[in-house]
Amino acid sequence: MLIETPTDSGTSETPTPSARRRHEDAPDTAALFAKLATLEEGPERDAVRDELVTAWLPMAHRIAGRFRDRGESVEDLRQVAALGLVKAIDRFDPERGAFESYAVPTITGEIKRHFRDRMWALRVPRRVQELRNKVRVARRELTQNPGSPEPSVADIAAHTGLTEEEVSAGMEALESFSTLSLDAELSAGDDGYSLADTLGASDSSYDVVIDRESAKEGLRRLPERERAILYMRFFEDMTQSRIADRLGISQMHVSRLISRSCARVRDEVLGQRTARRGRGGSAAS
Repeated sequence: MLIETPTDSGTSETPTPSARRRHEDAPDTAALFAKLATLEEGPERDAVRDELVTAWLPMAHRIAGRFRDRGESVEDLRQVAALGLVKAIDRFDPERGAFESYAVPTITGEIKRHFRDRMWALRVPRRVQELRNKVRVARRELTQNPGSPEPSVADIAAHTGLTEEEVSAGMEALESFSTLSLDAELSAGDDGYSLADTLGASDSSYDVVIDRESAKEGLRRLPERERAILYMRFFEDMTQSRIADRLGISQMHVSRLISRSCARVRDEVLGQRTARRGRGGSAAS
């Protein structure tokens, strides 16, 4: 539900000179909050609640304005701030002090959560997001004086108490707030290419090479006739009946020899891999 900006304070109460606040957008609504606390759920309570939202909405918009130019539209920020305002009104206890003192951190926290949870194109671990924020604040503090050089990783680490590895992770996150489409062109002109054109792809040939190398020893240990049968079947692409005619044996015998030879080589390869893993586990333990 969109919350429209009010044209006036929207409250039925008129502030007195003694009821001044720190900001002009912080009206005196103590009586309304006291009334809200006594009402049960229903139309009357909803009306008072809406009146409070209208009265304090300018303050919520002011807080939202602090976060402009960070990749989110002002209108969206205002909606998030309005949501934080509603939460603050619902949770506020009039006996615990001024509403403004409670509402400001509540609204600010809602906006920060919005940036943390919604504005990242990719889901980034909370720890990395926190490192990013610490690095961003440190860079701003170290360069606030005119003419200050860009701080190094070591400078930021010394300023924040983080390790240089943590600072590097935070700096990488600073550059990773948004993603680049794989279809984005990286060069101009007729020979332009996209980011996807620069990425490698899985090569199944590597698996073939590994399998061949693994099977070599097992093939060498086969009897000569069985090696010849496998060569004729898989390299010369001969049928089992042709192999049987050339060797003067039955096709059924050829089929059994092929199955037995392949099973023997496969078992040897798998046995070697299991043994290697076992030796690795023993060494690790």
